Amino acid sequence: MPNELPSWADTETRRAIVDFVEKVTTGPDAVPEAERVAVFDNDGTLWTEKPLVTQLAYLVEQWKRQADADPSLAERQPYKAVVSGDLGWLAGAVEKHYQGDDADLKILIGAVVGATAGTSIDAYAASVEEFFATATHPTLGTPYSHTIYAPMVELMRYLEAHGFTVYIVSGGERDFMRPMTMANYGIPPERVVGSAFGLSYDPATHDVHYAAGLDFFDDGPEKPVRIWSRIGRRPLFAGGNSNGDQAMLDFARKGGGFALVVRHDDDTDRGDIPYDKGAEKVLAEASANGYTVVSVKRDWTRVFPEA
Repeated sequence: MPNELPSWADTETRRAIVDFVEKVTTGPDAVPEAERVAVFDNDGTLWTEKPLVTQLAYLVEQWKRQADADPSLAERQPYKAVVSGDLGWLAGAVEKHYQGDDADLKILIGAVVGATAGTSIDAYAASVEEFFATATHPTLGTPYSHTIYAPMVELMRYLEAHGFTVYIVSGGERDFMRPMTMANYGIPPERVVGSAFGLSYDPATHDVHYAAGLDFFDDGPEKPVRIWSRIGRRPLFAGGNSNGDQAMLDFARKGGGFALVVRHDDDTDRGDIPYDKGAEKVLAEASANGYTVVSVKRDWTRVFPEA
C-alpha cells in the first residue's frame, strides 16, 4: 500500500486507519458498500480555520459594505468589529460557542442571515464563487484552495477507493461550501450537509431566495440529526476537530465505526496554527470514547498541497 495516504507518516494513527478500513472492507465480516458512509467536518478538519473561519472572512466583506451604506451599524457587533478592524470578537464568538456560551453566537448568526436575506440562490452562489476565485488567506497569503489539508483529501480518496461514500457535515453554511467542495475535495454539492438559511420560492420570478432566518445550525447534537435526515445511515467513519463534532463522532462509534479527531499541535513553520481551544472536551475524552487523535505535527509529512 505504498502509494496510499502518501502525506501520512508511518505512525500508529495511519496504521489504525488502514487496519479499520481493511477490517470493514475485506473478508467475511466486510460491511456492504451501501453502508460504508464517511462524514467529515469542514472547518479545522479539511482546511484551516485560523485565524478566522473562512465563511466569516467572506462575511467581513459583506458587513463592510453594509456598514458603509448604513453607518449606524458600526455601533453594534459584529459590524463594530469589522469597521474597527479588530476581528477578535468574531473568533471569540465561535470559541465561546464551543465552551457552551452562545450569547455572542446568536448576535453573530443574526448578522449572518441578514447578509443574505432576500438574495437569490444563484446570486449568492455567484458571490461566493467570486470570493473563492479572488480572496487570499489573511496570514498564509495564498488562495483558500491552497489551505486545504492534503492528508485529509488523501484520506477521502482512500476511503472512496475502498467503497465508501464521503459526505461533508459541517457547522458551516451549506451553500457557502457547495461552490468549493467539488474543486477542492472532489465532493459534489449533493453530499454537503451544513447549517442552512431559510428558503422560499417566488412563483413570479421562478427563483428561490434566502429568508431572514436560520433554518438550523448544524453543530453539536444537530449533526447526527442532519446525518440521519439527509443520508439515512449511521456513518461508519467520522472525522472532526472540535467539541462541536463530538456528537457526530459518538454517533459513528455507537455503530462500531471509526472516529478521528484532528489535533492542531504543529508548532513548526508549516503554516498550521497550533491550538486546542474549542477542542478541550473532545481531546480530553478521546481515549475513553475510542477516538483516534491525529497529530498534525507527527502524523502528517506535509500539511497543505503543493503550490
